[in-house]
Amino acid sequence: MNIFNAFEISASGLAAQRQRLDVISENLANANTTRTPEGGPYRRKHVVLETRPMDDFASLLETPQKVAVSEVVNDQQNFVEEYDPGHPDADANGMVKLPNVNPVQEMVSLTLASRAFDANVAVIRSAKTMAQKALDIGR
Repeated sequence: MNIFNAFEISASGLAAQRQRLDVISENLANANTTRTPEGGPYRRKHVVLETRPMDDFASLLETPQKVAVSEVVNDQQNFVEEYDPGHPDADANGMVKLPNVNPVQEMVSLTLASRAFDANVAVIRSAKTMAQKALDIGR
């Protein structure tokens, strides 16, 4: 494994965590959305990550792998129902279906994704420092 693999692996981690952060912020922004273009309340989304081999041939023989977003899927948990007969989206019984977004859960996910992002930035900084030190030795 060379120094450039570290950059590529961390860059893939940064891209994956950025997408996770985007999806989490979308979930939080729509935590009270009861009407979507598809009909019904907003459905929570989450990112599915997977490992992929590096792009070069040599990495097929080794173990280093990078991370990538496999897909963004809708959470199939039931919607939360609340009694609010004055709400414009209430049914005949006065029940309103609210999104299946739990703001506390989203904030925990946001913290985890943010820390994973920061860890990848730290790896890139360390690899950059090592590469600079190696160049300094060669002088």
